[in-house]
Parts: sequence; structure tokens; C-alpha cells
Amino acid sequence: MNPGYGIIMWIVVGALAGWIGSKIMGTDARQGAVANVVVGVIGALVGGFITQHLFGDNRSNNGFIASAAVALFGSVVVIWIWKAISGRRSSV
Repeated sequence: MNPGYGIIMWIVVGALAGWIGSKIMGTDARQGAVANVVVGVIGALVGGFITQHLFGDNRSNNGFIASAAVALFGSVVVIWIWKAISGRRSSV
């Protein structure tokens, strides 16, 4: 995520990415608002790390949409890892 956005924007994008990621991964019912923000912000960091190393992405030139997409990607990865570690399976 673009470091120039500031902490408030990180929280807003993190909350949205965490919430959408939890909807995609089927964990929204078990996850509260604070967990969505935490997962989204951690997801933004993880997604930025992955995209930077796989695709040569430069965090400082991402716009809002690209930053949100990277944060969403990272939040899905974080939730997937958490589900794999905790052994929880979604009942869909």
C-alpha cells in the first residue's frame, strides 16, 4: 500500500479489504470489525511484500484502486493462512 496515504487511510483501506476478504473466505460471521481492520492492514503489508517480490511492484506509485486490490489480495492470503494453521474449515 502506498506509504504516503497516512495511518487513517491505511485503517480505512484495511477495514474494507479485511471485510471483503472475510466475505470471500467465508469468515465474516466469526470475525468482528476490529479483526477486519487488523486482517486488512496486515493483508496490505503481506500483499505489498508479495507483489513487490513477484511482480517488481513499487509501493510508492500505486493509486487507491491498486492499493486496495493489493490489500484485498493480502487479506485473503492472511485469512487463508490463519484457517490453515487453526484447522478451521468453512461450512458452505
